[in-house]
Amino acid sequence: MGLGGCIILIAVGAILTFATDWDMQGVNLDLVGVIFMIVGLIGVATFSSIARRRRVVVPPAAPVVSEEHHHRDGYTGI
Repeated sequence: MGLGGCIILIAVGAILTFATDWDMQGVNLDLVGVIFMIVGLIGVATFSSIARRRRVVVPPAAPVVSEEHHHRDGYTGI
């Protein structure tokens, strides 16, 4: 589940908890909404920790030293 799915779970959970007044026999929609929001928050935390691990900074490679070619006879090649 990606970050978008987690945000959708949080939004659906908030809607079920705070914006509805439906009564279903045997189902507490407020509790279902809270569970959706908790699962969404856990998903966001997991996704962000995985994304943080992927951003490992690789140290730059050893610098390339370019050598100038010196001629022994004093000729510079101009």
